[in-house]
Amino acid sequence: MEQKNYKPVIGLEVHIELSTKSKLFCGCHADHFAKKPNTQVCPVCLGLPGALPLINREAVESVIKFGLALGCSINMFSKFDRKHYFYADLPKGYQISQYDLPVCGSGKFRVNIRRIHLEEDTGKLVHETVDGVKSSLIDFNRSSVPLMEMVTEPEFHDGRSVIDFLKEVQLVARYLGISNADMEKGSMRLEANISLSRDGTIPDYKVEIKNINSFRFLEKAIRAEVIRQEKLLADGEKIVQETRGYDEVKQTTFSQRTKEEAHDYRYFPEPDLPPMRFSESQILPPMRFSESQITDLKSQIPELPEEKRKRFKEEYNLPEDFAEILVSDRKRPDYFEEAVKLGKGQTFSAKTIADLMVNKKMDANYPEPGGLIKKILELTGVEYATQSETEVAVSEVIGENHKAVQDFQNGKGEVVGFLIGMVQKKLKGTGNTQMVREKLLGKLENG
Repeated sequence: MEQKNYKPVIGLEVHIELSTKSKLFCGCHADHFAKKPNTQVCPVCLGLPGALPLINREAVESVIKFGLALGCSINMFSKFDRKHYFYADLPKGYQISQYDLPVCGSGKFRVNIRRIHLEEDTGKLVHETVDGVKSSLIDFNRSSVPLMEMVTEPEFHDGRSVIDFLKEVQLVARYLGISNADMEKGSMRLEANISLSRDGTIPDYKVEIKNINSFRFLEKAIRAEVIRQEKLLADGEKIVQETRGYDEVKQTTFSQRTKEEAHDYRYFPEPDLPPMRFSESQILPPMRFSESQITDLKSQIPELPEEKRKRFKEEYNLPEDFAEILVSDRKRPDYFEEAVKLGKGQTFSAKTIADLMVNKKMDANYPEPGGLIKKILELTGVEYATQSETEVAVSEVIGENHKAVQDFQNGKGEVVGFLIGMVQKKLKGTGNTQMVREKLLGKLENG
């Protein structure tokens, strides 16, 4: 068997359920997790004859915010389409999705984004034993819940970079408040399209690993599929374009069905829903957005995780791992910054607060930042002079000891100890040594 070097070419499809109050095309509750089966349904989401859909504006706005956060363009004209396929969990025999004119066009977020579109979710198959017989039941509570799909260009080449990217996408969705993106509850589902190439070009086939609900499983599935394809190509076999699942026990992928092409779905414009227009018009009929509204949605985008990490490292002098851990939870950065604000003027630094939060997890014991600061003061056990008191004492000592200052400037670093002692004398021993040294050197070195 001839061994050849192949490079994985990986593209992603990420499905995220939006945290709207109601479903995408009807007024049924969208929160379906752990609810009694088929209790949150109506003629619209069951696809009964004569029932007409109505677009959920909040869902559209959520997709726009997500697209703007990921640097995507917003299509000024967008529409819904019918995607036809027959499966038990699809009551209408087609899914209302978007094809050629999605809400969001191309963008760049670490890699190139091809599109972000909005569609309705399907029902859910539940496999149970009923009266001793293994049965597949259908729960339609999830049917028509708003589902956002992001498609990347095939620019990943290993599983680790895929997982790093997906974790950041999950964080962005949470920071925006549009979804909890909880994989255990199925509100974030992952698919990877995997091919192998020897020269870096995109191959003429792709194998889709579908409906993975764990970062760890996806990384394993990618590794298993790459090994499978390498063996086939090394044996001179042609790889079939198909959809495959992942068997965690065997740690291999398995065939599910031949992968469809776009024409297999017989897409055509959804006749029961009007197109969505994004224009300058201030006369706003249903699903028409003005540019000012798009601007307003953009202004609602908070500081995103990557920006926050960078600022925390620069502004608070935090190590990279501290910043990473603090930012990985949407509420924790706010807690940290409020604690820093409350602790300003005390003898401990922002880094000390971060250390106690990251390594000791002390914030878990104090719902309010003020409680954490009070505890830190108790732990220090010493009533140190404040930052402002220390700065005054340092300035006075420098002004009163010209010769020592001159000696320092002439390279005699040993005089620093003398000057620290003089500052402590003024503060009657209550100066924090680290703070005194920092303030003193800052004054001496910068004049």
